[in-house]
Amino acid sequence: MPNVDTVKVLVPDDLGLELPTRSTTIDAVFYRPGEPWPAEHVDAAVVVVGFENAEATGARFVELPHLRLVQTLNAGYEQWQPLLPAGVMLSNGRGAHGGSSAEWAVAALLTIYRDLSYFDSQRAQGLWRPRTTETLIGKRIVVLGAGDLAVNLAARLEPFETVVTLVGQRERPGVVALADVDQLLPAADAVVAMLPENESTHHLVDAAFLGLLHDGAVVVNAGRGGAVDTDALLAELTSGRLRAALDVTDPEPLPAGHPLWSAPGLLLTPHVAGSTEGAWQRAWRVALGQLDVFADGGRPPNLVAGPD
Repeated sequence: MPNVDTVKVLVPDDLGLELPTRSTTIDAVFYRPGEPWPAEHVDAAVVVVGFENAEATGARFVELPHLRLVQTLNAGYEQWQPLLPAGVMLSNGRGAHGGSSAEWAVAALLTIYRDLSYFDSQRAQGLWRPRTTETLIGKRIVVLGAGDLAVNLAARLEPFETVVTLVGQRERPGVVALADVDQLLPAADAVVAMLPENESTHHLVDAAFLGLLHDGAVVVNAGRGGAVDTDALLAELTSGRLRAALDVTDPEPLPAGHPLWSAPGLLLTPHVAGSTEGAWQRAWRVALGQLDVFADGGRPPNLVAGPD
């Protein structure tokens, strides 16, 4: 449990020092990710982590004997979980980046269906060549995931009169079980992956999965690169049967000369779906809400790992 007088929190940037918390018992102290902890503050109970090298920072968690909570500034947490000392909780930034990531997915689908890349190439050549395009209206979209990102995407797709189906690990109201996803694929116009990286999601979108999609379907990945079998997707793109939009890849960063750079029918961005103005402020508001609960002796609502 945290100290009843004060909860010392190590933060990796100035925003963590500046944004107000509801609790008066939180004492925020700056640290440099990957470097030794400030010697006079190794009694910290909480470390907030961002997008720094997880291994470099996580290897030093054991040097904090009073550590009880690691709080991430992003929704992804799988890189931190193996580094947790025994008895330490892990809470993520769920709720901070769902809206912006969903916005990217909608933009990617519109770019593909409305042929915006084609029209931009015509502009560059000084050519005025109108043509009829597809539309997002009425598309049947399967979203792999049922968390914050997926719910945000469904809300943003609703005005386009799409038919959205969320797919989660288990069936519940409004969510289809992942075990039944094969039944949805033949009718899907687009599949959007918004999944974390773990054993159950690695290469979920493989050759067999892709083979169930109809010709011209679109595969979008805004979660983790490992959810999609890159070789299997490349085969479908090269044949021209499927189209895709990727914000994440496997491997990542994408190395020079990788065949994805020149794959036909692909819209590619460098993991920027959540990289928008105000992103860090939103992340810190979520994180500070978790810290307030912890400082009051509770379990953070975004808890994803730790002792029962």
